[in-house]
Amino acid sequence: MHRAASLPTSRTRLRLATAIGALLTLLGTYVVSTTARADAAPGTNAIRVAEFPADCTYSHRLPDDPIIFPGLPGASHMHSFFGSTVTNAHTTLPDLVRSSTTCNPRVDVSSYWVPTLYRDNVPVEPSSATFYYLGEGVRADVVAQTQPFPLGLRLVAGNARAAGPGDSIARWSCLHAGHVPPSKDFVTCPAGTMLESYLDFPQCWNGRDLDSPDHKSHLAYPVNQACPASHPVPVPKLRQVLRYPVNGDPSRFRLASGPGYTMHGDFFNAWPAEELARRVRDCIRPVIKCGHDGRPL
Repeated sequence: MHRAASLPTSRTRLRLATAIGALLTLLGTYVVSTTARADAAPGTNAIRVAEFPADCTYSHRLPDDPIIFPGLPGASHMHSFFGSTVTNAHTTLPDLVRSSTTCNPRVDVSSYWVPTLYRDNVPVEPSSATFYYLGEGVRADVVAQTQPFPLGLRLVAGNARAAGPGDSIARWSCLHAGHVPPSKDFVTCPAGTMLESYLDFPQCWNGRDLDSPDHKSHLAYPVNQACPASHPVPVPKLRQVLRYPVNGDPSRFRLASGPGYTMHGDFFNAWPAEELARRVRDCIRPVIKCGHDGRPL
């Protein structure tokens, strides 16, 4: 009688032990999973690209350049301006800080400008202009040390006086026509596509100057995926991407500065310091793709 009564009790204990073991395994999995999610902040779905953008529509056109020819209206070839709506030959940093902007996000009151594109001598403005702030082209440890651009930085990239494609760092291509090889000069884009221009600004700053006599040498391009000793401060790589609603015969195109290989870009930084610093901290350094609001996508 004693053995018969004890048999169900043993089976019950076995079932209970098995259930407890399964519960502990499940709990352990949950803890590991939760910890992994916490370690992956700001989110498990973060896209591992160091980037945040500013989309800036066309604002206005003037033969002015407040970096190259400050205080001299009409001294420059024609430029198309994006971002700040007040930029002209006399523009200073306080002017930009107080201005409205065509950019998304609205906090970016910086000014960006490029030589105007002409087709058959008629000006053509980009249907879109995106200025990407990137952490690329340097080692991961350099990206992790990226600093925001200093307020008031002025910078020119590209070569308005290029004598040929070999003097250019610009690139032309066709939207939705990847079979057309990119070129330093205008390309023939098929019907239904658009002409694109890409230009990368240097991303190593000397840590001192907001400008320089040639408006370029206070920054430098990386060497062997690192910033040279003369320009030790890594800053975001600014990439200028313009899409023009034109295609076809490139002989019909010219820039205000000349052939396609004379494409260049000017940047006058007026981002609020705290906003730019936040985006560098939350997007560039941790290598996370952010949207216009500077938040991870």
